[in-house]
Amino acid sequence: MKTRNIFKTVKGQPVIDGAGVHLIRVLGPSDVYDIDPFLMLDAFDSENPEDYILGFPMHPHRGIETITYLINGEIDHKDSLGNGGTIEEGESQWMTSGRGILHEEMPQASDRLFGLQIWLNMPKMSKMDEPAYFDITRDMIKSIDLPENGGVVKVISGSYDDINGVDTRHVQVTIFDISLNPGFEFEIPSNEENNLFIYIFEGNGFFGENEDIIVDNKTVAIFDEGDHFKAKAGANGLRFMLFSGKPLREPIAWGGPIVMNTDEELDEAFRELRLGTFIK
Repeated sequence: MKTRNIFKTVKGQPVIDGAGVHLIRVLGPSDVYDIDPFLMLDAFDSENPEDYILGFPMHPHRGIETITYLINGEIDHKDSLGNGGTIEEGESQWMTSGRGILHEEMPQASDRLFGLQIWLNMPKMSKMDEPAYFDITRDMIKSIDLPENGGVVKVISGSYDDINGVDTRHVQVTIFDISLNPGFEFEIPSNEENNLFIYIFEGNGFFGENEDIIVDNKTVAIFDEGDHFKAKAGANGLRFMLFSGKPLREPIAWGGPIVMNTDEELDEAFRELRLGTFIK
């Protein structure tokens, strides 16, 4: 057994995106080969609607999947294919942009907007597949109580203790929302072929074999190779997201909301946007 240890941490930085949304940008282009098949992670946490109410008006995507996970708040969405709806508290939305989609995401005023969006790369062979939406409702996210009142694991995708999350469309990944009570130690097996990282929402904790280094909230920790993952909550408890997946190891050509494999494919996507032929 080899326990994974942290080899890199990334502290989230405040940015403004969309039409004026205040975000915590944690992962992006400089981290992609450490977190492959994932691409980017933005988190949001605000009790002031002025930080987010202008939202993300209609914009394009191609070649990726976006996964939005909402702990608190409400986000309305619609797209160029006629889909529309609302992501409620405790729900997730998995959007496959495939060959191209235009969509908008508009957070609604609430006591707190709290959650994240992560981008997942699509394999070269699937990048031009048909776009699709997959709404993951509260009843589809299974919660498992840990022993000794240690906390809760919510399974969005992947499997924990024989409890399965949703089936992903193109790349099989594990996404858990894990809450640990103060001092509780948590350990799970991990596929040694996968990349694995975590994002801390609240509290802090220790990870791997080194209990001399504590990782604070609003931080990503990226782990080295191993077949086990271990965490221990700090004195105030710990809530974090765990992400794991087998790397695609394919070339990445990234231009804003579009991620392809070559610069030529990227140029073609933006040419189609200019000509009005992006949506197939």
